Amino acid sequence: MGAGKSSVGKRVAKALGVPFTDTDRVIVREHGPIPGIFADRGEPAFRELEAQAVRTAMATGGVIAVGGGAVTHVATREAMAGAAVVLLTVSPEAVADRIAGSDRPLLANGGIDAWQTIMDERAATYAELAHAVFDTSRRPMSHVVDDVVAWLRLADGPTGPSSTTNEGAP
Repeated sequence: MGAGKSSVGKRVAKALGVPFTDTDRVIVREHGPIPGIFADRGEPAFRELEAQAVRTAMATGGVIAVGGGAVTHVATREAMAGAAVVLLTVSPEAVADRIAGSDRPLLANGGIDAWQTIMDERAATYAELAHAVFDTSRRPMSHVVDDVVAWLRLADGPTGPSSTTNEGAP
């Protein structure tokens, strides 16, 4: 949460001339606001919707921004198989302003402390899935985009994966 996955993903897709899908936006468009889904149906139901959104996006291809918690769901991790997974990280200090006043359900009762707890819980999974890691804490997004594009162009060579996923830290 707050790593810049949507901003970076959209710009990376534009630079590569490929489609961009933000799975959170797809879910909101098709099922309503995420806080409402969490409140009415619970996190497990949301994760199922998220897994379906990722499967659909993977079939379309391009750059896909998935929520930080997406990888906690086995079906979502399976759907991402074969993708070049980029992990965007952000420091607690840099993310504090980005998440202030947010309506993110998992941060509703804890703010930056909740963010840090979630990050700590997910760190091993992120490390396992990521093919490349880029920090967004103190660098202009345009520089992060340039680095991701350069890496993807290298990764898309004869031995690299052909689809891309932009994974945001929590």
